[in-house]
Amino acid sequence: MIKIAPSVLSADFSKLGSQIETLEASGADIIHLDVMDGKFVPNITFGAPIVKSVRNFTKLPFDVHLMIEDPSRYVEDFVKAGADIITIHYEADRHVDRTINYIKSFGVKAAVALNPGTPVSNIKNLIPSLDMVLIMSVNPGFGGQKYIEYSSSKIKEVKDLSLNCNKELLIEVDGGIDVHNINQVVSCGANVIVAGSAVFKNNNIKQNISELRRGL
Repeated sequence: MIKIAPSVLSADFSKLGSQIETLEASGADIIHLDVMDGKFVPNITFGAPIVKSVRNFTKLPFDVHLMIEDPSRYVEDFVKAGADIITIHYEADRHVDRTINYIKSFGVKAAVALNPGTPVSNIKNLIPSLDMVLIMSVNPGFGGQKYIEYSSSKIKEVKDLSLNCNKELLIEVDGGIDVHNINQVVSCGANVIVAGSAVFKNNNIKQNISELRRGL
């Protein structure tokens, strides 16, 4: 089953809780929360207190995507705030293997994200211990960007690795995905689709999620 994971980066933050309720009622599978520190990426969003404040609005899994430097410092904070999956960037952590094990020690799922310019080969040895790999198909930091076409070959590469050593691996793709290219991304091997602008545009969340599913 292909999972749709709306990114609340594109939500109306003045009514974030109710929009998350709408996402669940509209058929979303995962809530994707982009945490940015203004250092690793050129933008600042929110921290653990916001994640905690919206946790009771839904029973859907929270995928907390840490676009921050030295993410291991904040893992416990986000676990306590209600994260079900914690995604760290390969490029932001000097000791990725150690941080993966640290995340798992709290009983939550561990994921590693790769920026567009980072080769999949860098995480080959980590694949067996991961619950999910996130392929960034735009440069992280801002919503509304265009899908980078060479991301498709990276998705295929992760899929091949998963078939060899971790068939349960979730392969998530984030950036520039809409009704026009979602089928292409899924055909390459993705099974978790992050979508921000494509879900929240025109303030018609239910219709937009339905259209994404029809595009599969």
